[in-house]
Formats: sequence, C-alpha cells, structure tokens
Amino acid sequence: MRAYDDTRFADFILRVGDGNKPIIKDDIIKLPEDIVVANNSENDAKGIFIRKIYPDLELHAEESNYVTNRAILATTNAHVDSLNEEMIKLFPGESTTFISFDQTIDDTNSYYQEEFLNSLLPNGIPQHKLILKVNCPIMLLRNLDPSNGLCNGTRLVC
Repeated sequence: MRAYDDTRFADFILRVGDGNKPIIKDDIIKLPEDIVVANNSENDAKGIFIRKIYPDLELHAEESNYVTNRAILATTNAHVDSLNEEMIKLFPGESTTFISFDQTIDDTNSYYQEEFLNSLLPNGIPQHKLILKVNCPIMLLRNLDPSNGLCNGTRLVC
C-alpha cells in the first residue's frame, strides 16, 4: 500500500480521517495537486487515468511486479467494469473471451430471456463475458485454497 512507503500520503489520509483537511464546500475535500490526475478531455479520461497508473504498459506488461504492484480502486462495480474494459484494450496481446454456461436445470428458461439473465450482475459473481489477455492482472473472487494463499481478493497474473 502507498501509505507504508509514502509518509506524506499517509499524513494526508490521517488528516482527512481526523477532519483536519481543507474542504472546498460541503464534504468535498481539496486534494493536493501531486495526487490529482489532470484531465483536459472528458472523452479519454479513463485512458489518461490508466496510463498515469500504468505508464509505458506496452513495455512492462510482461513484468509481473509491474502489474501487481499497481492498482486502481473504484467506488462501484460499474466503474470497475468500465475501467477493466478500457484497460484490457490498452494491454498488449491477443484477447481470449470466456462465456458463462447458458443453461438452466429446471424450466425457468422459458420465463426469462437469456439476454436478461446474462445482464444480471450479482455481487461476487463475474460478468457473463470475461475477456483476458496473457500477463494481465486478475483478482480471485473465491477462496479456492486458503492454505496456499488463494483467497478472495488475491491479485494474480493471467
């Protein structure tokens, strides 16, 4: 985590938690200029942000430390999905698409259209369509083997 290595950032976070940080209005906090990603165009805001966190991705994509030592945190699953979609486009290499299994055990298929079922996004369940590239970072969503460190939230490389 950045707070371990960057004492200035850790102090900023502590001041925010204590309520001692300058507020613009209401509950909007004024961020220091050095942690703000400047953006002149709304059209490529995600791309600019990703390139700031993962500079020279094409050159370092095969280095596992490069992709696992960086992370983008988002507030909602919709933002996560949008950032993942943009990042997979920027990541070098050919993509492989995996589709979830589309068959029901009982007769509920006659009640719901397949497109509707595939659009549902329950918490903790991956999307219907998963697009991966070699060396791209992925996150484990289930405790597969806790004794060997394969737990929910573990960051891996494809």
